[in-house]
Amino acid sequence: MDTLVESLMEELNCETVFKIPIFGGIPVYESVVVTWIIMLAVLVLCVLLVKNLSIENPSRKQIVLETAVSGLYNFFKGTVGENGTAYIPYLASVAIYIGIANLIGLLGFKPPTKDMNVTIALALMSIILIEVSGIRQKGTKGWLKSFAEPMPIILPINILEIFIRPLSLCMRLFGNVLGSFVVMELLKLVVPAVLPAFCSMYFDIFDGLIQAYVFVFLTALFIKEATETD
Repeated sequence: MDTLVESLMEELNCETVFKIPIFGGIPVYESVVVTWIIMLAVLVLCVLLVKNLSIENPSRKQIVLETAVSGLYNFFKGTVGENGTAYIPYLASVAIYIGIANLIGLLGFKPPTKDMNVTIALALMSIILIEVSGIRQKGTKGWLKSFAEPMPIILPINILEIFIRPLSLCMRLFGNVLGSFVVMELLKLVVPAVLPAFCSMYFDIFDGLIQAYVFVFLTALFIKEATETD
């Protein structure tokens, strides 16, 4: 049990990779560096995939790419509704980032989503976007009025939701990533090596992708709710 606690504390500890020598030294943590690596990898991949695109004679690579992008767009369009299509690029970007961040542990990196600061930032970004989408769609007066719908008595509950939603998104993502690590460590202690290796494929691949899906799906639903009009 002591070994499990030590491993858990090691996983939760986000080490400082280097410091930017301004304002007394700004620490740059491991989760930030890994995020930069993910951003660079996605940027390079995008440049390679969109190279030599053609309207008249599309290559097989282009057809696969267009099919994937169209499928992703149509999926989110069906979730956010007609009024929320402007936010699909954000949802797709977050889905790709969280998916890669959860899988990058397979390459020996510490997943950024094991840092609660990362999950808090993602949750706050999504909630701010949700509330801004409501203001843009309904106007400031309409947005404020929506807190008293369907009846004024639930005004406090609707206001409280603004603070509950980011906490829910953050803790769901962070808790599931951390929970999978705890389960894997327990399996390593009590069963042979084969079963943990098999379970690792579930927790590191399937569960990681599921958490990315759940996060953006809930964000899309909240956007749809915020932009719905009578």
